[in-house]
Amino acid sequence: MSGNHHDEGHTVAGWTGCAVAVVGTSVAGVGMCLGSAAGIWLGLGVVGLGVLVTWGLHLAGWGKPPGIRPVAERGMWVRDRGARAGHPACVGCRLAGRGRSVSNTTGVAVSAQGMQGMRGVQGAQGVLRTDAGSGSSPSGAASSESVV
Repeated sequence: MSGNHHDEGHTVAGWTGCAVAVVGTSVAGVGMCLGSAAGIWLGLGVVGLGVLVTWGLHLAGWGKPPGIRPVAERGMWVRDRGARAGHPACVGCRLAGRGRSVSNTTGVAVSAQGMQGMRGVQGAQGVLRTDAGSGSSPSGAASSESVV
């Protein structure tokens, strides 16, 4: 069993955000019991603050990227040195403008401006057609066009 180590994501960002959210839900709960709308809104505001605190700590390197970290980086007090560049599959990093490289399954970068006339791409919305080579459309009707 010593070979089965799980990375459960215990990080400074996770624990701090969770603690702030617990305080916020407690304040909202007390406000609800007392019938105080101000207490409920204050508690919900603290929960929102917990989300921002978690996000800020993640961007500062105290969070973790999606997936399993290497064994040497699993400790709670180990900072993620790759956080400044952003994690490719991380929504929080993309919201902050980090890790913006988006690619399709073939490894070719897709941009909204360069998709006109590309095989397998439907319009400029970024919708990839997986059926372009088979001659069928997503609605089930046959299509004779393979280039949009």
